[in-house]
Amino acid sequence: MITEVNGLISKYEKITILTHLNPDADTIGTALGIYGILKNSGKQVEVVNQGINLPRHLDFLPYFSKIKNQIDYSNSLIITCDTGSIDRVGFKLSGREILNIDHHKSNTNFGTINVVDSLAVSASEVAYGLFKNNYLMTKEVSICFYTALVADTQYFSTNNVSKKVFTLASEMIADGVNIYEVMCNVKQRRSLASVRILASSLDTLLLDKNGSLSIMYATKKKMLESGADIIDTVGIVDYGISLVTVDIAIFLIELESSVRVSIRSKNVDVSTLAIGFGGGGHKNAAGFEVENISKDELLKMIKKEIKKLGLLDA
Repeated sequence: MITEVNGLISKYEKITILTHLNPDADTIGTALGIYGILKNSGKQVEVVNQGINLPRHLDFLPYFSKIKNQIDYSNSLIITCDTGSIDRVGFKLSGREILNIDHHKSNTNFGTINVVDSLAVSASEVAYGLFKNNYLMTKEVSICFYTALVADTQYFSTNNVSKKVFTLASEMIADGVNIYEVMCNVKQRRSLASVRILASSLDTLLLDKNGSLSIMYATKKKMLESGADIIDTVGIVDYGISLVTVDIAIFLIELESSVRVSIRSKNVDVSTLAIGFGGGGHKNAAGFEVENISKDELLKMIKKEIKKLGLLDA
């Protein structure tokens, strides 16, 4: 696989690295790490996100200022990072060769070459393993990959963390990563709007199915009043799954013409639930978005699907 990837990259002088819509630390950190690797190897590289609202707390990352919102290269190799399906990048890419680097179980393998490891804890783990033996791993590159790694594992607390993950982290730290600086930026740079929307969302908390299902939501009105955007809602669903009796937590966010749903679980595979609604994700963390529907109607459909799949039968 590494040989095939190196062969594909060698065909191109120009590389376009794409992050997914509503980007998180994994897609941004992985993309910027690859940007540094390929830029240092002499390639012409651009890194692109289709939107204009980037996670503000990640602006400490090397190369963050290089992220733009349009593709300028017409004949470049496309590299997608942490992207489960092609529609998640927001660009039309017909006729382009694509290197798909991801760790989502639900990945649709849309690339010319698909480097998808569902056992990896982050896309940055996949990218690090792919490039570390053939390219220069600088301090700047390792900062990007390490940030993605700790963010997607919630600081090594997810159930797929292994000895290998700590080994990778130690290798990155040896390159000069300041772990305290990363922690402060990832964990201690919340916006006031994010705290306000958290408070109003917690007020909606309901328990169902004998306490095994938690439900929260953020209405359009509360989003507007708090000044929050979608990035400010990241992590709210984790408060639901933190309750001792809860096995599945659901958080619904009312947007302009759609409802976005984040799902977390302790012991069941909720990626199957998300896939049923056109989304995807991992066993314990997944999500999807549905157009032209009310949150109440969607919630009824979700509960029905949970029952149908038997996710809370135990």
